[in-house]
Formats: sequence, C-alpha cells, structure tokens
Amino acid sequence: MQIMDELTRDIDEIALILRHFIKEKIVGFKKKGAVIGVSGGVDSAVILALCVQELGAKNVFGLLLPEKESAPSSNTLGAEICESLGVKYEEVPISPILEALDIYNKKDQVIKRTCPEYDPKIHETALVLPDFLSTGAVNVPYLKLFKDGEVAAQHRLKASDYLEIIGLQGVKQRSRMIVQYMYAEKMNYIVCGTTNKTELALGQFVKYGDGGVDIEPLADCYKTQVYALAKYLNVNEEIIKRPPSADTWSHYTSDQDFYWRMPIQVMDQLLYGQDHKMSLDVIEKNTGLPGETVQNALKHIERVKTSTEYIRAAPSTCFINR
Repeated sequence: MQIMDELTRDIDEIALILRHFIKEKIVGFKKKGAVIGVSGGVDSAVILALCVQELGAKNVFGLLLPEKESAPSSNTLGAEICESLGVKYEEVPISPILEALDIYNKKDQVIKRTCPEYDPKIHETALVLPDFLSTGAVNVPYLKLFKDGEVAAQHRLKASDYLEIIGLQGVKQRSRMIVQYMYAEKMNYIVCGTTNKTELALGQFVKYGDGGVDIEPLADCYKTQVYALAKYLNVNEEIIKRPPSADTWSHYTSDQDFYWRMPIQVMDQLLYGQDHKMSLDVIEKNTGLPGETVQNALKHIERVKTSTEYIRAAPSTCFINR
C-alpha cells in the first residue's frame, strides 16, 4: 500500500463532503454565514475557498488579525485571497490587547533570563525543538536569537520558563478568537475553525484559542490532504509553498521546527499508519525510515497524544445525584 496515494485520493469527493458539512451546520445552528480568521496559511485558505463555494462570497467574512510579531506576508497573502474570492474582510490588529496585558514585556523578561545577550531592538526570536529524525527522543526546547537573518545565539529553555512562554504566546490565539466571536455574534454567523487532523492529533492548537470555534471542517483531514485540497481549489501557489507556522514569534518559525520535528509527509504517513494499524514493514517502506526509527517515532507520537489529551478534552462536569 502507498500511504501518500491513500492520503491524496478522492480529493474532489472530500471537498464536496466538507462543503455539505459546512452548509448543514450553519443551517442547523440557524446562522447566516461564516467568519474565518484568515492567516495567509493553507488551512484558512482552504476553508475560505470551501465556504465561498458552498455559501457564496456574500455570506463569508474574513478577519486579518495581525500583531507586531506577525510576518508581514501573513496579512498580504490573507488580504489577497479574500479579494480574489470576493470576500469582505477587515483587519483588526490585536497588538493593543496584548500590550494592555503586558504580554510582550513579560515575554522579553523570560527571554532575557534565558538569553542574557538578548536585545529586542536588534534580535528576532524563535522557539524550536530538535529534529526528531536526527536527534531521536531528545525533546528539549531552545530559544534562538536571530540578527540580520542569521542565528546569533541559542539557549536551552528551562521547564518553568518554557511553560510561562507557552502561556504568554497562547494569549495571542485567544485574543484572535475574542475578535472573531465579536464579529460572528454581531453578524449572526458561526466561527469556522481551521485545525486539521494532524494538528488535532498532536494537540497543535490553543485551547479556547484557535481551538475555540463552532465547527472544525478539517478535523478529519491530515495536513497532506489539506495541501491536496488547496491544489484542487486553486489556492495561490505562494500560500501552498509557504512553510506552515503559528506565526507568533518575531522570527518566522515553521511548524516543522517546533511541532512536528520532521517533514510533514513523514509525520502524516506515521499518523496514518498508526491510525490504520499498519505493520511496521509497511510504514518503513512508505517513509523510507529504518524500522527502529519508525518504532521510536510512533512511540514519540503516542507520548505527544497522551500529553496533549487535556487540550482536546471537553470541560469535565461534576454530576450530583440526589
């Protein structure tokens, strides 16, 4: 079996299923349309195109939600796809929200504790994890400082500082979702999410941030399938080729550098093989990885799934019997 062939087949049928799902849910919720946070990335571009095909451009609204550490290309590409599809959109910078909560200053303090040479005037920053295929199970986060596009320093991040930084960064996605619901409720629209199956499995989203939506059409589509959908829907090639990223660090940091720790084609084949209980030999032949590496990678994925289970879980409820 060729896993990549399985991942990329029947894309036209998948697109139709997703379109019908979007329409069915909007009708069921008695809403008029959909609000989408448009990031300039492939996931939101695919969702935007599907919504326009099924609902019509007049019933879709895009929100560009930049902050001062966002890549300028995110806004440019987001605006371009909205305009090309005839979708009305608005830009609402979230930097004032983050500044009011002192997020940037607090993050700078953590970075300075870890990187004494850090100067926010000259350095861009990124949070990275070692490449899994070359380092194995080593799971130590590092802060990197960049000056003029080159790595100026790299420091290991302590666990307590890592947790603090993750908490601060999560405020960005949660602030964006506040704005999306403000518009959605005013317009009587749903908020349509953009999280795909790969991200969902790995807990690669912020609870009550980009995970706090009304519907998630892509939740059963691996990232590889999202790329195939993008090609089928004629999404701008610049968006398709752009390395996917949460875009919350001043130095553009790809999901491969932090979340996946390996190329997405390898990650998706491992996830697909695990989900479909494929033999080690089949996964080994498809990925081109040695059997031992495949075994270790599958164990790593299982650990990630377990450690992020709380992110996917609904709030626990206490029932009192009287």
